[in-house]
Amino acid sequence: MTERKVIFRNGPIFDGSRLLNGHAIVFREGRVGEVFPDAEVTEEKDVVDLNGDILSPGFVDLQVNGGDGVMFNDDPSVETIRRIAGAHRRLGVISLLPTLITDEPAKTRAAIDATIEAVREQVPGVAGLHLEGPHLSVARKGAHDGNLIRPMEAADLNTLIEAANALPCLKVTVAPEAVSEQQVRAMSDAGILISLGHSDADFATCQRYAAAGARCVTHLFNAMSQLGNREPGLVGAALASGTLSAGLIADGVHVHPAAMRAAWAAKTAPSQIFLVSDAMAVAGTDQTEFTLEGRKITRTEGRLTLADGTLAGADLDLTTAVGLLVKQVGVPLQDALAAATSYPAQLIGLAPPTALEYGSVIRISADFSRCEWLPAQS
Repeated sequence: MTERKVIFRNGPIFDGSRLLNGHAIVFREGRVGEVFPDAEVTEEKDVVDLNGDILSPGFVDLQVNGGDGVMFNDDPSVETIRRIAGAHRRLGVISLLPTLITDEPAKTRAAIDATIEAVREQVPGVAGLHLEGPHLSVARKGAHDGNLIRPMEAADLNTLIEAANALPCLKVTVAPEAVSEQQVRAMSDAGILISLGHSDADFATCQRYAAAGARCVTHLFNAMSQLGNREPGLVGAALASGTLSAGLIADGVHVHPAAMRAAWAAKTAPSQIFLVSDAMAVAGTDQTEFTLEGRKITRTEGRLTLADGTLAGADLDLTTAVGLLVKQVGVPLQDALAAATSYPAQLIGLAPPTALEYGSVIRISADFSRCEWLPAQS
């Protein structure tokens, strides 16, 4: 039997931790084989010239509200999850967390049940669930429905802990204004990934909640207390803490590139800034508008807005986000790719990208205008 082999050369190769320039990579029987200097490629058969394009593991997106014309909030079902995951797969995403924003308890329950079933059915790409609300601050609600925002009660906590036991990952965005430190500690002990967001909490409060078990921050700079000279707020806490990772919407609309550059330089390790799309129904489509539970959202020049101009999610894919980090923020390509792959993967406990198979590797154009999956090996 002839061994199936393909060699890629003449383009940067990101293996999940290192960016290799001037190297070729061999896939044997669909698995990553050896990596060696480009100059050592002597054969012509089964060789693909990348022409400067980038090979990388598929993206990991921890904040995906919709895609393929549908929103998770409008119909939290397995079919909706399947459509959303499929749309983002076409955009280079290998793993994602379908995200439900603030809604009624029955909708939250439906989202939990649908995600548990999607995982059971092994819907491709579904790595768990992100519940963004309803336990947030009305003062920093953004596009969330303020009438549905409320404090966490004992029944809510029990529901979340039960869900965490049934899901590979449960991420929950909360604000200190609506949850207690004791509740955060209980969620953390249950294995829930707690993210602080949509909050006006001060720096000291955010530090206490990080000590209680919060491990990340939802869409850094957006819908949160800002970095001030005397009060650093949640932004300052995210940057100063080595235990708080921070999601970032790198579209140049939600956050100015200069602010991203400052944050990147200021972030305290070992926690990292990682990329999220915060994608809505229009992802993977040419739609110009959609509704979120009766509220019209318009897509115009890379912005998604409610009628009053409030940003409502993002018109973004992670290829574009990586490109913006590299071209406008000045982040090294290796770090920008890690922010869309290995950093979020590690945060939710996924296997290292280097363990992925041929079918999990994407080719990103050198100008970041597109990405595609490597074709199946025959």
